[in-house]
Amino acid sequence: MQARTYLRASLVAALVVISLKLLAWKVTGSVGFLSDAMESIVNVAAAAFALFIVRIAEAPPDADHPYGHTKAEYFSSGIEGLLIGVAAVLIMIEAGHRLTHPQPISDVPLGAVISALATAINLGVALWMLRGARRLRSIVIEADARHLMTDVWTSAGVIAGVLLVPITGWLWLDPVIGIAVALHILSEAFSLVKRSVDGLMDKSMDDDDLAGLQAVLDRFRSADLRFDHVRTRVAGTRRFASMHLHMPGHWTLQRAANCRYAVEKALLEAYPGMSVTIEMLTSAQESLQEENAQMSVHAECSQQHPAPQQD
Repeated sequence: MQARTYLRASLVAALVVISLKLLAWKVTGSVGFLSDAMESIVNVAAAAFALFIVRIAEAPPDADHPYGHTKAEYFSSGIEGLLIGVAAVLIMIEAGHRLTHPQPISDVPLGAVISALATAINLGVALWMLRGARRLRSIVIEADARHLMTDVWTSAGVIAGVLLVPITGWLWLDPVIGIAVALHILSEAFSLVKRSVDGLMDKSMDDDDLAGLQAVLDRFRSADLRFDHVRTRVAGTRRFASMHLHMPGHWTLQRAANCRYAVEKALLEAYPGMSVTIEMLTSAQESLQEENAQMSVHAECSQQHPAPQQD
């Protein structure tokens, strides 16, 4: 199943959910249900935008983008995080206004049932999408699923608060719970934006994947072979790794090429779809790039700490 299938389902579910939540607000007049509906409006916009972005991300590499377009996913999750944050701020503003100007609410049981139905739909879709995100390693699907999960938490808090209002007579309880849930949404928004920034800044693979990569390389390390300058990065669903492979200078080109092929094959078996770049060097050799970097550092140190002059 492709990412677009999940996102289309999310968009349809969001439209159904927002209709139910607006109905719950209309029935009760609760600011909690209104805030919940506002958050769901963001779900519709986010799902539509994610569906647009994933079309770009799935485009194959071309002359202008030889490494593909997968980083477009980070724009989607970042903007979705910002939208969640805006929704949380709007919820707190409305809840603050209701806190200073309490108003009674009506038909609470009916409104709670309608909102609970919408929440159940969101929960089912979110769990289904999280499984798909792990399978496809898609941050777009994960961001949209987590967005739906925040909506579930929002709705649960709102339903509990609204149900307690007629029982306790505390009109302030509705907006207070709305503010508490909004703070939780802000935390989720920050997490999504941070992940997007990490992706756009070429963050390396996570610790578990790095440990697995080193385990593959350890199978080939010996007195004749060593690896250094191992670098990785993640771009959406794709992973990239580059490294230096040092081997004896007397080896034939065929033997060296066979060794490099074996390493690359092992990495691709461990991480299907990974782009691997292996630079072959002799045991006592560094790449020209590294030699130039070392010379630059040496020259800078010499300027900062000049050798004492002899009398």
